[in-house]
Amino acid sequence: MVTMKGWILLLLLGATSVLGQRILKPALSRVQIGQRTFSPLVMVSLESTRSSARRGDPTFTYVRRTCNITCPMGHVNADCDTCMCEDATLHGKVSLEDGSPAADARVYLQAKKLKLLTMADNRGMFRIPGICPDGKNTLKIKKAKYATATVTVPESNRRNLAIQVQLHRSGKPYVFRSPEDKARRVGQSVSLCCDARGSPAPDRYLWYHNGSLLDPSLYKYKNNLILKNLKREQSGEYFCKASSAGGSAKSQVAKLAVIGTKEAACDSQPQSHLIRLPHDCFQKATNSFYYDVGKCPAKTCAGKLDKGLRCKDNVSYCCGVSKMETRDISCDGYTLPTKVIVECGCKVCTETKIMVRGRATAADNGEPLRFGHIYMGNKRVSMTGYKGTFSIHVPADMERLVLTFVDRLQKFVNTTKVLPFKENGGAVFHEIKLLRKKAPVTLESTETNVISLGEMEEDDPIAELEIPPNAFYRKNGEVYSGKVKASVTFLDPRNISTAPVTQSDLNFVDEEGDVFPLRTYGMFSVDFTDEQGTESLNAEKVKVHLDAAQVKMPEHVQEMKLWSLNPETGLWEEEGDFNIEKSTRRKREERTFLVGNMEIKERRLFNLDVPESRRCYVKVRAYRSERFLQSEQIQGVVISIINMEPEPGFSSNPRAWGRFDSVVTGPNGACVPAFCDEQNPEAYGAYILASMGGEELEAVPSAPKLNPAAIGVPQPYLNKLNYRRTDHEDSNIKKTAFSINMAKPSPNSPEENNGPIYAYENLSECEEAPHSAAHFRFYRIEGDRYDYNTVPFSEDDLMSWTDDYLAWWPKPMEFRACYIKVKINGPQEVNVRSRNMGGTHPRTIGKLYGIRDVRSIRDPQQRDVSTACLEFKCSGMLFDQDRVDRTLVKVVPQGNCRRVSVNSMLHEYLVNHLPMATNNDTSEYTMLAPLDPLGHNYGIYTVTDQDPRIAKEIALGRCFDGTSDGTSRTMKSDVGVGLTFTCSERSATEQSIFQSQRNLGQQSLRDLGQQSPRDSGQQSPRDSGQQSPRDSGQQTILVLPGQRPAYRRPPASRRNNQAKIPMIGQRPTY
Repeated sequence: MVTMKGWILLLLLGATSVLGQRILKPALSRVQIGQRTFSPLVMVSLESTRSSARRGDPTFTYVRRTCNITCPMGHVNADCDTCMCEDATLHGKVSLEDGSPAADARVYLQAKKLKLLTMADNRGMFRIPGICPDGKNTLKIKKAKYATATVTVPESNRRNLAIQVQLHRSGKPYVFRSPEDKARRVGQSVSLCCDARGSPAPDRYLWYHNGSLLDPSLYKYKNNLILKNLKREQSGEYFCKASSAGGSAKSQVAKLAVIGTKEAACDSQPQSHLIRLPHDCFQKATNSFYYDVGKCPAKTCAGKLDKGLRCKDNVSYCCGVSKMETRDISCDGYTLPTKVIVECGCKVCTETKIMVRGRATAADNGEPLRFGHIYMGNKRVSMTGYKGTFSIHVPADMERLVLTFVDRLQKFVNTTKVLPFKENGGAVFHEIKLLRKKAPVTLESTETNVISLGEMEEDDPIAELEIPPNAFYRKNGEVYSGKVKASVTFLDPRNISTAPVTQSDLNFVDEEGDVFPLRTYGMFSVDFTDEQGTESLNAEKVKVHLDAAQVKMPEHVQEMKLWSLNPETGLWEEEGDFNIEKSTRRKREERTFLVGNMEIKERRLFNLDVPESRRCYVKVRAYRSERFLQSEQIQGVVISIINMEPEPGFSSNPRAWGRFDSVVTGPNGACVPAFCDEQNPEAYGAYILASMGGEELEAVPSAPKLNPAAIGVPQPYLNKLNYRRTDHEDSNIKKTAFSINMAKPSPNSPEENNGPIYAYENLSECEEAPHSAAHFRFYRIEGDRYDYNTVPFSEDDLMSWTDDYLAWWPKPMEFRACYIKVKINGPQEVNVRSRNMGGTHPRTIGKLYGIRDVRSIRDPQQRDVSTACLEFKCSGMLFDQDRVDRTLVKVVPQGNCRRVSVNSMLHEYLVNHLPMATNNDTSEYTMLAPLDPLGHNYGIYTVTDQDPRIAKEIALGRCFDGTSDGTSRTMKSDVGVGLTFTCSERSATEQSIFQSQRNLGQQSLRDLGQQSPRDSGQQSPRDSGQQSPRDSGQQTILVLPGQRPAYRRPPASRRNNQAKIPMIGQRPTY
């Protein structure tokens, strides 16, 4: 028996001497602790092992616990945690993402505790003897800044195995699918899902409701949250948080609406929505040119559900039009029909396509990126054209579009952009500006090399790169010796013209998964190659010396970090910190530098940035005209903001920009993120500009006097913001941007808490702000054209499409725009109108689709010639896709005009594609629109696209150019003409349509109604001595149901004379 006091001594004795072994065995049969004696429940087995020196000695034994591991090959090791095979050897190679060796990577055996086996050498090679190839041994390979790789030794009969492992940079998770907005009724169920990827992969998901964590043990969720038997109080906002060893990331917020079992899914009462009527349709009842046709907000509603619980509902339901009525509007000499929404209901959402288009050009001289590759993550998705243009289809479930533009000729720096898009469908146009690569310099690899970052006249560089001797190495890990070609391109924020070249959107994700902005002090692209320029080189132990004197905001000195761009996510990731050092560095006086260390391997784009928490949002809206009507807001406008840091004491002379952001306007404008300061209104400034389709919109003027009503911001807050349009002091400067002080609203000032600046935490308040709340404004000069649709539709909001036979666009996912080029011989520019009616379809024959008006453009080379590109409704299938309709198009120039010629090829086509319209009146032209997409040889221009505005812009460009594949902003009058009219001069007292509209353009909606066309000097046809269509014997535009359409078959003799070679197999419809 042994006592507790002698237990440790006896164990040591038993493990180290023969005497101890003899004493230990009988002693273990009884154990005394204190005053009590115990028999052990488990006896430790003793195994006699004879050494080669003591072979035959039965007294030499050691103690070992029972091991339950069974080895299919080899035997259990001494630690009883794996199997060993003395004759087996594992050879391995560890590399990084770019193929370079992962030197010093640590290789562990996964057991109860990780056991370090070996380390990789400078070539990334390692060797492990004695490990069994039984398919059960698992290795963990670790390296700083890289995700741990897990690999299982494969099962094999060979005794010499080789494996290869590639390490990926460790990073925070990236949420690529967020939960969707959904609507349910009480008692129903819902499934909300989010997915994230990353290296390492996310292994934990948490769900939040209205900001509060949902108990994982109660809801039993992972990346899929299922809520059953819903109650009203479960309405609200939901988001998920994905986590891994690399960090966390939060999804976008999804809204869940839970309504009563018998509650209406949508508000049946339409919202007010005004449309502008034609110039000759003034309404005395409302004293205006506007008519309320109603609108149903396209929000998610609770529709019919299938039985399964899915992340994405099989059918999505939105509030939409459930009932429309036709109203006749009395105009000057005719009646205009329009469809008015009288009831809204829950319907299947309109399916749309999301597109991003643009042009990639050099920032310095506009040189296009020709045939460049476009990547989405690691996948090439498209190429740019000869003129740098591109088109990308955005997947329906994508919430963040990250594209990288790569120049195959390596003239430009690889450029990664985060491009906003219209979530409700349609296309957005982006101008992509590329930074030209700096010409390479030659370095000696065996010497210390210094490269300056930033070259501004009369100013020092912002920073310098210091590369020590022998720091360059090849991708296989070998040290490179020789001459190095180094191209280091720096984006200097002291030059405001470089702001649009900013890579990505300058955001990063913090440890909690929240997205925060960065304020840049410069970003640089690094490219090292051998002397021949054929092999890319890496560099280690590189130092960045940032001149602290260039950091004008003292609080930023301590927070400065070095970042690198993740091209897959478009987010910046931390590379390292800076330390403060004193140095002379090419200067006699001692200066302070921020010094950081970096290694240049897989990533070649870096940033000198500071996280900035002083954030706000700026409310901006875009309009079709200076009337700034709510119904004339434009969606799809790209609002860009350049955050400025004023130089201390010179607030009107900004020193440097710090951030560039872009947002696309939706149905309620846009909320643009920006830096702001509550204590000092001038701490941050901003330039704000807007563009659509590559054209810049105009900002509201600030000189000679501020007009708060026009700008959209009341006093005294407007003065505090110091609003200035770019031409405030110089009228020769463009009028397409304005500057403001980013003064954060004071919570104690009521006039500052209604926009246009919102605190960062009040994003929802900004997004949902009513039209009456303060906001900044841009407007588009639409030009001399007017569109009217019988069935109201906003080309900016594809969700407003209605499935009606009289819809101008019959399909919401494919928009076909048609134009005809009309030449006018005469001393005056004239208005040309197209009236478009159903021609051959029994449901629409004689009914109006819409009206288009456009004013001809004077030819600068020919005084008596002007030309118009006039839109008409294309022929084709209607919304039910059951039968074709040949649109009956009537082209009518305003004034005393006479048709003198029709394009011969167009005429021949119409003769050979019966039926043919009647053309007895020489003051106009009527045709059944072609079904085929004719080209410039016919004077017809047709373009099909997923976005109506893009289709129209492309078709207009071709029409102006007079070609089928070119484009122009200058009208070419003598090529590609379809119709020619000769018009006499208008009388001196008669105003053109657009002159009368211009006279009214500066007035508000109320002012517009204070004078009739007669009062404003605009004469009706009777007043001006012209005959109305009815009086002149011309055909009426609107054909009543039951009347014959305005076309007929040509007589046989005429058909034979005009079309001697008929189309083979062509048969008339009637």
